[in-house]
Amino acid sequence: MKILVCISHVPDTTTKISFTNNNTEFNSAGVQFIINPYDEIALARAIELCEGGKGTVTVINVGDGTTEPTLRKALAIGADNAVRVNADPKDAFFVASQIANYAKDKDFDMILCGRESIDYNGAQVASMVGELLNLPSISIIKKLDFADNNATIEREIEGGKEVLTVQSKFVASCAEGVAEPKIPNMRGIMSARTKPLEVVEAIEVQTKSTITGFETPSPRGNVKLISPEETSNLVNLLHTEAKVI
Repeated sequence: MKILVCISHVPDTTTKISFTNNNTEFNSAGVQFIINPYDEIALARAIELCEGGKGTVTVINVGDGTTEPTLRKALAIGADNAVRVNADPKDAFFVASQIANYAKDKDFDMILCGRESIDYNGAQVASMVGELLNLPSISIIKKLDFADNNATIEREIEGGKEVLTVQSKFVASCAEGVAEPKIPNMRGIMSARTKPLEVVEAIEVQTKSTITGFETPSPRGNVKLISPEETSNLVNLLHTEAKVI
């Protein structure tokens, strides 16, 4: 079995972020980056499925050289090899196109990624990769088992769950519950230094979207305390200031 896991290089959730160039570019100075947590779930399940010599796990990232420590961590967790597509990830379609171009002739049994990246929260790449490769794509899965060249997949739906069966060669985006993220041990960290990390050049892709600007959330306002006897004043403030009624 061969599994490809798509890895995003995202800012740590505890990092204070800012923007430059008139709020049109993310300022990466001083920012701590991590593996996208949802991608880490996908990676953990891929490793579990391939344990005991049952297969190999390749991780792929679209990014410049600064993303290689993130790929090395994925190798330390248990991936067998890594690929970096040498490009600035312009948008979801660009990233999906690079992944699909790499995977098209590699005969992967499945391509896994997280349900979304925690920086842009687009949840677009998995379905785009499936479309570009003409493969079934299953979004936001909660369970994944694989046997006899068939995958059994569970998804949450309104009021219950949906169970699907799909043959080998598919794309899926993983959510909580698929697996528990793994912590690299010392042996994994040491072996990650010698595992192969291939760098490939990006293909030309037409830009489908552009970023016009970023905005940070408005600061929280001061709290106003309203006496229980002043219900009319409360209703007025909810209508004129909070604008929720």
